[in-house]
Amino acid sequence: MRLRTPLLQIALAFSVAAPAAAQEADPIAALLDQPPPAQAQAADPETADALAAEPPLAPEPTPPPAYIPPLAQPELTAPTFVDDTGRSPEAAPSPVELSYEARLRSSSASAQGLQGPLDGAWTLREGEGTALYSLQMVDSGLTPPEGAWRDPRRRGSTDSSGFLSTVQRIGGELIVTFHPRPGAGAATLVLNAAADGSWTGRLEEGGERRAVVLRRD
Repeated sequence: MRLRTPLLQIALAFSVAAPAAAQEADPIAALLDQPPPAQAQAADPETADALAAEPPLAPEPTPPPAYIPPLAQPELTAPTFVDDTGRSPEAAPSPVELSYEARLRSSSASAQGLQGPLDGAWTLREGEGTALYSLQMVDSGLTPPEGAWRDPRRRGSTDSSGFLSTVQRIGGELIVTFHPRPGAGAATLVLNAAADGSWTGRLEEGGERRAVVLRRD
């Protein structure tokens, strides 16, 4: 259809150009008419393909724990049992351990030097033979000694040990009494000090007298 008058042509051109001029005058309206960035990126096929082909970021690897070498163990050529004296599955003691043990022994010797001559463990034997009794005495040097006895010939028996009844030291003579069996009479030791630190004498027990020697363990 052909417009017959110039006036109508001008009016139509003005109506078409008016929205564009209004958008230039109103920048907010122009921004609203633009597509969002996400849509613009999605509309670009090359950008979408690049984003899809890009691999995801891998997490940073955790560093392995620090290596701690195992302690060196001594090589055993034969098994070692708890009742083997003088043998140990452990390594030789270090100089620090040896020094510490030496100080302990020195302190123990100093403390022992303050005790009386009877303090400690003793074994009563018939001459040089069978062990008759084991004696453990406490001698502070200030009070009368005390102690206990044990019969190694009756191990496991409930009446194979007990306390010493009396311990008397008169000069160089030692007299000890105890009851080795319930309901039986007392056993009496009469001993004299020897030059080597032992005590020699007799044991009177059950109406029998025998020569004995008392030596420190």
